[in-house]
Parts: sequence; C-alpha cells; structure tokens
Amino acid sequence: MKIVLAAFGSLGDLHPMLALAIELRKRGHEIVINTLEVYREKIDTLGFEFHPMRPVVNPEDKQLAREIMDAKTGTEKLLKEILIPNIRPMYEDLTKAVRGADLLISGEVVFAAASVAEKTRIKWITTSLAPASFMSAHDPIVPPTAQWLRHFRFLGTTFHGALFSVIRRMVESWFEPYRKFRRELGLSENHSPIFGDKYSDLLHLAMFSKVLGKPQSDWHSPTLQTGFCFYDGQSDLGKIPEGLSEFLENGEPPIVFTLGSAAVMDAKDFFEESVEAAKILNRRAVILYGVFNQPPKGLGENVLGFDYAPYSLVFPKAACVVHQGGVGTTAQVLRAGVPHLIMPFSHDQPDNAARCERIGVGRTISREKYNAETATKELRELLSDLSYKASAVEASKIVIAEHGTQAACDAIEDILQKR
Repeated sequence: MKIVLAAFGSLGDLHPMLALAIELRKRGHEIVINTLEVYREKIDTLGFEFHPMRPVVNPEDKQLAREIMDAKTGTEKLLKEILIPNIRPMYEDLTKAVRGADLLISGEVVFAAASVAEKTRIKWITTSLAPASFMSAHDPIVPPTAQWLRHFRFLGTTFHGALFSVIRRMVESWFEPYRKFRRELGLSENHSPIFGDKYSDLLHLAMFSKVLGKPQSDWHSPTLQTGFCFYDGQSDLGKIPEGLSEFLENGEPPIVFTLGSAAVMDAKDFFEESVEAAKILNRRAVILYGVFNQPPKGLGENVLGFDYAPYSLVFPKAACVVHQGGVGTTAQVLRAGVPHLIMPFSHDQPDNAARCERIGVGRTISREKYNAETATKELRELLSDLSYKASAVEASKIVIAEHGTQAACDAIEDILQKR
C-alpha cells in the first residue's frame, strides 16, 4: 500500500513519523513524507518520496523560535500567526501528497488533514505524541500559561472539566479563518481542529508510554496507546561525533545537558550556566548545544561540547539528563533509565515535566530560576537520592517492553486491510 505520513514542527514531531515510515517500508509499503522543506535532505537520505508542506518556517530564525517557545504566548503565536493563516497552502500541499495513496497518517498540528480526508475520501489515521493532547479532565494537564495548576490535581474532574471548557471557548475564537476555509471547501464549519474534531473515526494512535499517562474514559474512541515510537537520526544525517564515544566509555557517567531541537533556538545562557554547574559539582559533562548555536565558554577536558549527537547512544551512558521536557527528549531519557532535571519552556513541556516528577524519575526547575547555583543544588539532590535512579530504571523497563513502533504499525496494517 501507499502511505503518506504528514508532520509539521520540530524533529520531535517528525522523528516518530520516521520511526513508523522505516518500519512500514520494511513491511513492504510505499512511503511518502509530507513535511517542512528544511527536512528534504534528511528525507532524501532515508530514500523516501518527499513532498514539501507549507507554511515555510526558517529554522535559523531565532526571534521566531523565542516567540514560539514563550510559555505565555507561544501556543497562541503558533496557531494564530503561523498555522491558521496558512491552512489553505497546507491543504494544497497535502492534497498533492495523497494523490494515489491508500492511507494518510497525520501529526498533531497538520490542521488541513481532516479536510483533505473529507474531500478525497482517503483513509485517515491521527496521532498524538503526549498526554497533554487529550485535555483529559480525569488526568488533567499542566498548561504552560498556568503551571501552578500542577498543585491542584486534587480538585478533581468537575473543576478541571469546567476549566478546560473555558480554555476551549477562549481558543476556539482564534479559528474563524479556519471555519471560513472550511466553508469555501463546501465542508461543515462546525469543526474544531484542536479538540474533538481533530481525531480520526477510524483510529487515533496515542504514541506515548503509559509511564507518562494511561488511557482515560474521556479520551477519543477509538484510540490505541502504543508506547513511544523511537528514531533519532542515525539512519540519515545523525552520527555520533568524534571523541564522544571514547569520553562516554572512559570515566564516571557524565551529566548531559540538552534543549532538544526547538527550545535550543532560545537557549539564552543555559549552556554557559550548565558548564559552570558541572564544574562546581566536579562532574564530567556533555553539552549538546545545537547546530545553530556557538559552543559555550568553559568547555574543557571534563566538559565536552557538541552541536549534536544521537540521544539513544548518549543518554544510557549518562548519570542524568538536564533537558527542556519536549516529549521526544523525555521519551529518550525514560528509555535510557536515568534521572531527569527538566527546565520546561512551553506547549506540552510543563506537563511532561510534572508527570516525570509524579512518577519519581526527575525534578523540575523553572527557566527564570535556572543558573549555575540553582542547577547545582537540584543536581546534587537528584544524584544523591538513589530513588530517582531506581524509579527511572523501572520506568525504562515499561517503555522498552511496549515496542511502540511495532504496535503502531500492526494497528495501521489492520486499518489498511479493512475495506
């Protein structure tokens, strides 16, 4: 069968789709990837048919990255100024990509996917990568604009159901251009691209581990929770840099500092402060500072810096990982079985951080308070309390046993076989 996988966003959004693509190709299917133009080389290297998706986003635009990663206004910026105004170009690109295809699998913010599926009648599967996507009153999220809610889970489903209803009404007001677009296509304008109508009636895949969040009675049906679907670039452009393997193998496990693939564009002084924290602790460290940043000051024999390295090769060798809480990075740390210190930015990151705290695998520190002294204090607590490591090891056993990619592809093939 010919399958189109459509994703918009950072590598954290694209990589789970590539995990599915690689496995589905092994099973004999023809794969098409519809995603941002900046990933063309990556997709070409993997040997998949590539179709670009608008809107065009420049990964080197640090000002845009800062605005999108802002905890208070980042989500609104992404929706109101980038995605919704460009819904028609996205629709046109996705329509071209699905020609002659048997199935469309779309990522969370590919808002044109529902309209394409309705107009073309292609089979359609939707996906979510983190528990925050479900806005469950039974398992309430921690919104980036109200992180204090992490302390009020005890208020129960009535409170959170009412709160999320208010949030829905506020956000729905942003979507008039989307409703106009739907009217112009001759489709119902009574349609929400981020709440109830974003799900496929055939199958929705919750591509995250039950370690982070278990199925709830108010999740969309049918939803299958698969577990994480892992890919970190080793089959395309992602190679471990020279000298890193030797460093990891020879000596005390280092602390790894990283900000993923999106938050890293708004790093500010995170890496410099992290270098200093490692020196205060007298610990070996690896700084993964991103391809668009300069190496931080203070690197040396015991604190190495690299622009990129595959997480699956680095994290299992770490003492702990300090990161931004993106679900892709969080998944890799959970699989590695090491503790987390999470400094969340926006979107799903505060919620992922709170979930890691609740299961005892990590601690959280705010962006505003992160510096060498505060990081040192948190890391001392994290590394001296062996319960964090023990909980992380137990969580990793669950993550590994889920075989997320295989479970997702089994379900996808079941849909393909239905007529």
